[in-house]
Amino acid sequence: MVRHAAHQAYGAPGGVRGGVREAERPGECQVAAGGHGVHVHDFHQFLYAPVGRITVSADGRDHELSPAVALWVPAGVAHSARFDPDSLVIAEDFGVHHRLPYARATRVNVGEAQRRLLLARTRSSHPEPDCARVFAALTAGRRDCLPLPQPVSGAARAVAGELLRRPHDPRTATEWAESLYVSSTSLRRAFRAETGLAFSEWRTRVRLNRSLDLLAQGLLVGTVASRVGFVSTNGYILAFRRHFGSTPGAYARRRPDGAATPPAEDGS
Repeated sequence: MVRHAAHQAYGAPGGVRGGVREAERPGECQVAAGGHGVHVHDFHQFLYAPVGRITVSADGRDHELSPAVALWVPAGVAHSARFDPDSLVIAEDFGVHHRLPYARATRVNVGEAQRRLLLARTRSSHPEPDCARVFAALTAGRRDCLPLPQPVSGAARAVAGELLRRPHDPRTATEWAESLYVSSTSLRRAFRAETGLAFSEWRTRVRLNRSLDLLAQGLLVGTVASRVGFVSTNGYILAFRRHFGSTPGAYARRRPDGAATPPAEDGS
């Protein structure tokens, strides 16, 4: 059964979440265990899935969310959602008086500080609604994060969960398989079949997504590479350039608001 967090169940028609009331419309779709049909909000919504998997369709694209990737859905954008069983979905809603920097549904990475903030609000019996501080924290996420489909079978799902918590874990697929008493071939096949990615590529994406948050904090490239689990700084730079089209140092010097950031030593 899908579990929902935030101030009320995600997408509940007419429900108050974040101090903003969703417009009640005749015949508006209802939340079901497997998802939510096409609908439109008159507020901005931040969607996050710390457990399980949720796929949101908007603007002609499917956005798969995970413990490392969330989605901003601006007011007025039609969207639908599909939930995996046993998913936990967090929805934070904000009035249109907040200036959202996105006009389309946009994936953003979720850093450790943001994750802790979101989970803490689910544990609070009276979270502050439509909070400017929370809005600022959640719009600080980098939008260039890589898609990260989540595996669903037992062993692969367990490995994915550990790597999302500790992307620097150096264990190979063979070592993970041994620790879980499964064959490495089965584990690799599960990642490929369920995510469309080889285990090594999936792990690289986890590490690169986590590195965006560290770069935004102004850490040097070598420090970031070590913290997210790359064996060498050069290996991190090459992987970053392949996926994002620039070096980490060049990326870190580009801020959405045009502000300067401390130079990062990456040889670029």
